[in-house]
Amino acid sequence: MKKAIQIGAGNIGRGFIGGLLHDAGYHVVYADVNAAVIDQINKDGKYTIKVMDVDISEQVIDNISGISSAGPEMVDAVVDAEFITTAVGLRILPIVAKPIAAGIEKRAAAGKNEYLNIVACENAIRGTSQLKAAVYDILSDEAKAYADEYVGFADCSVDRIVPPVKCENPIDVVVEAYYEWNVEEAALKGPIPAIPGMNLAGNLEAYIERKLFTLNTGHCITAYLGTHKGLPTIDKAIADPEIFEIVKAAMTESGMGLVQKHGLDKDAHLKYIDKIIKRFNNPYLEDDVMRVGRDPLRKLSETDRLSAPTRTAAGFGLPVDHLLVGIAAALRYDDADLQAKIAELGIRGFLKEHSKITDEAILDKIEENYAKLA
Repeated sequence: MKKAIQIGAGNIGRGFIGGLLHDAGYHVVYADVNAAVIDQINKDGKYTIKVMDVDISEQVIDNISGISSAGPEMVDAVVDAEFITTAVGLRILPIVAKPIAAGIEKRAAAGKNEYLNIVACENAIRGTSQLKAAVYDILSDEAKAYADEYVGFADCSVDRIVPPVKCENPIDVVVEAYYEWNVEEAALKGPIPAIPGMNLAGNLEAYIERKLFTLNTGHCITAYLGTHKGLPTIDKAIADPEIFEIVKAAMTESGMGLVQKHGLDKDAHLKYIDKIIKRFNNPYLEDDVMRVGRDPLRKLSETDRLSAPTRTAAGFGLPVDHLLVGIAAALRYDDADLQAKIAELGIRGFLKEHSKITDEAILDKIEENYAKLA
């Protein structure tokens, strides 16, 4: 039977990618450091994905097992796997790179001539490329040559809202109906894996930025403005007329930059924005603004969902007024590390150093918005 490893048995791993791998006929091995989750997976041998949207449905995911991602069994699982996915966060990728590299070394030493494809399903640009670099830093020269021939590292973009809703069974998971998984076709090795729901993409950068600078940009601005107004969830925040107006305008500003950069169809992208905002209104997800807003330092970084679309649109001479409101709201977010950086560098110094926003007129406007949110 085909075997896949989903590294990261959290809500995204179980509620999105793991479900698709299951539907494609793989035995899915969940690898995680959370012993309670792994024990529950091995005890039950199944869990339920609960789709909470206009239409409510359930999907039972079986033919699964669990292992510790930090234990020796992880290396052996890599040796036997045909497909590996991750949903652990960028900071953890260098850690999981170690057992992946060890597994590739064992495959090479055994002369295993079967293909392995690896896709890091992270909320970031080129997450798999970052994982590959970390793996190759560890591999011997012989294993690198082997990996060049038999191991594919394909970048992707992922899009599904999977909030941390507590279920009676702790490994059941609640998701929205919508999902999108775009995988860079040219980077896959061997016969293309047949996985329904995995869209094979050519110009992946356009897909990645379309998602990151539309869904994630709008999502985090909704969260930061909602937090400022004391609104607890995304659906309640986007229902506020003032927040709705700012978020939609910011997503449109970001979108027009993408239209210019990637040659996207303008009308089609505006419809995509409308579809995304409708997803924010889903009351069944109870998506906490604090969850969406967490880790603001990453979200304010040079290549992420606030700075990058702002600099892109501004670079084409397009308006960015509402994106700047979103940045100001993010700067007000109550996060100790963020606030320490701002105290050390000041607003302008922080944005210049961390976000690589250097346009003085834009910095003036952000400071003005920041003051209004006091």
